[in-house]
Amino acid sequence: MTLVLILRFLLLQFLLLLLSPPHAADSLPPASPIRCDENAGCVVSNAYGAWNDRRTECRAGSAVYPTTEAELLSAVAASRDSKAKVATAFSHTIPKLACPQPGGNSSNGSSTSSSVLISTAEYRQALEFGPADRTVTATSGWGLREVIDAADERGMSLAAAPYWEGSASGGWWPRGPRQLLVGPGRRRARRRRRGHRRRPRGAPRGLRQGRQAPPRRPGFGAAVVSLGLVGVVSQVTFSLEPRFKRSITYSFQDDSSFEDEFTDLARNHEFTDITWYPSQHTAVYRLDDRVPINTSGDGVNDFIGFQSNPILVSTAVRATEKALEKSKNIKGKCTVAKTEIAYKKLVGNGLKNEGIIFTGYPVVGYQGKMQTSGSCLHSSKADPLSMCAWDPRIKGLFFYETTAIFTASKFKDFILDVKKLRDLNPDNFCGVDIYNGFLIRFIKSSEAYLGQNEDSVVVDFNYYRADDPLTPRLNQDVWEEVEQMAFFKHGARPHWAKNRKVAFLGVQNKYPKMDKFIAEKKRLDPTGIFDSVLSDEILFGKESEKYDGCALDGQCICSEDTHCSPSQGYLCKPGLVYQEAMVCRYTDSALQ
Repeated sequence: MTLVLILRFLLLQFLLLLLSPPHAADSLPPASPIRCDENAGCVVSNAYGAWNDRRTECRAGSAVYPTTEAELLSAVAASRDSKAKVATAFSHTIPKLACPQPGGNSSNGSSTSSSVLISTAEYRQALEFGPADRTVTATSGWGLREVIDAADERGMSLAAAPYWEGSASGGWWPRGPRQLLVGPGRRRARRRRRGHRRRPRGAPRGLRQGRQAPPRRPGFGAAVVSLGLVGVVSQVTFSLEPRFKRSITYSFQDDSSFEDEFTDLARNHEFTDITWYPSQHTAVYRLDDRVPINTSGDGVNDFIGFQSNPILVSTAVRATEKALEKSKNIKGKCTVAKTEIAYKKLVGNGLKNEGIIFTGYPVVGYQGKMQTSGSCLHSSKADPLSMCAWDPRIKGLFFYETTAIFTASKFKDFILDVKKLRDLNPDNFCGVDIYNGFLIRFIKSSEAYLGQNEDSVVVDFNYYRADDPLTPRLNQDVWEEVEQMAFFKHGARPHWAKNRKVAFLGVQNKYPKMDKFIAEKKRLDPTGIFDSVLSDEILFGKESEKYDGCALDGQCICSEDTHCSPSQGYLCKPGLVYQEAMVCRYTDSALQ
C-alpha cells in the first residue's frame, strides 16, 4: 500500500469520527463468552475471541447460570466429583484461567463431559447499601458501571476503580489490585472489600455453606486475588465516600526525563498517570486531582479507545495495519501513529466538557464519570453497525496486551533500557504508538498473597497480533526484547489477567506469599475442583514443550531458529540492548 493510500484512509477515518454523534454511538453489545450446543457441549472464550494460547479451545460439558445464593451453592456442590471454572458476563481475561480441565477428571483428557462452567452473569441480587451509604454490597453478576451509577444516585462515589468498566463485581475484584498510588501525607484511595466465596469442601456440610472473607481475616489474602482458583466469589462489599469531583488536564511533554519525574508526579496528583509515545519522544502527563464539589463542570471521561466505532473504521484500521505488516512498511506505521496521536490530542483523548464534546482543559466532572469508561459496552442491539473495535465478530483490531508491574526502584532502569533500544531506530516503536503507547500507572501495595507487596508502577502496552499464530510480525524482535527486559532482566510481575504466555515463566518465584496462597487454596478446595492444567501453567509459570514457531505467538522464548520462522526470514537471535534476550529477528540473508 502506498503512502498516498494510507493518507487517504486516515483522512476517511478522521472524517467518519468527526461525523459521529457526540454521544457514544449505539452499537451491538458484546456477545456472551459462553456458547453451548446440546451435542457438542460448551466453549468459553474471551472478549477478544482468542486466548494467549490459541492452539486449543476451552471446552466444558455444560454451563450453569445461578440466579440466587442457593443455586450458586448447589452448582458448586454438584461439581464435587468433576471439574469447574467460573465465568462472568464480560470475560476480558487473556490467559486461560477460566478454562476447565480438559476431560474433567478423566485420565486421558479426551472428554469434556464432566467439566462445568459456573457463570455469574445472572447472579444479580439487589444491591445493599450499608449505614450512611458508606458501603455497597454487590453480588457477582453486577457490572462495575451499574455499581458506580447506583452509588452516584445516592450521592456517593467508588473512589478506587479500574479505567475499564467491562468487568463484573465478582470478576475484576479477584484478578488484581487497582489501588491508586498517592504521595506521603495524601489520601490513599483504596477499596475496603469484604468478599464472600462459595467453595467446595470434602464433606457435604462444607458444600452447603460459604466462607466470608473480611479484611485482615484468614482467607482474605487468598480471596483478594484468587484467579478463580479457590472458589466462586459470591458477593463483594465496597467502601464508598461522599461524591466528589475531579479536574483533568493532559500535558504533552518531551520524554527526556519522565523516568526521573514520575515520583513527584504521583506524589503531587492523586489520580495521575503517564502515556509515553516513544517513537514521538513524547510523554503525556495526566494532571488529575480532586476539586471542590461546587467547581463548575459536568464532564465525562469517555476514553477514545473504549468508544464505539463504526465497523467500517475498525475493519479499515485493521486492514491497513495488516497491509503495512505484510509490506514491512515501517514509515507507513509511523504516519498512522502520528495521525492517531494528533487526533487524540485534538479531542482530549475522549474527555468531554459537559459530557458533549471536548472544548478545552481542564475538564471537570464527578468521580463516577471521570475514572471508569467503556461506552462501547452499553449499547442497543438495534444498530449493528458500531461496536467495540476489538469485537471478534468483525475483522477489527487484534492485538497483544502486555502489562508489567515494577517496583518503583526498577521502573527507571527499565525505561532507560527501552530508550536505548528506541534510540537505535525510533521508527521501530511506531507500532505501539498506533495503539496507546506505554500507559504508566501507579498502585499501592496490597495484602493479597498474589498482589503487590510494595507500591508499584504498572506499564501497559498494546501491539499488533497476527491472525495466524505462525505469522511473524514487523519488528517482532523489538517487542520480544522489551517483554524479556521487563519480566526477566528487571523482574517485573505480569498482570494476572493479561499478557502473553512467556510473561508468566517463573512467576511463582516473584511472589513471597505464593506458598500461603497455595496452602489456602488447598484448604478451601482440597479436591481441586477449580484446578486445571491450563491455569496451573499460568499460576506456576510452567514452561511448555517447545515446537516449531512457538515463539511467534509468545508460547515460548526461542532457543533455536525453528522456534521462529526460517522460511520467512525470522531467526533466533540475541537482543540488541538486553543481549541475554533471545528473539525472532528478520534477516534478509535467511531467505537467500
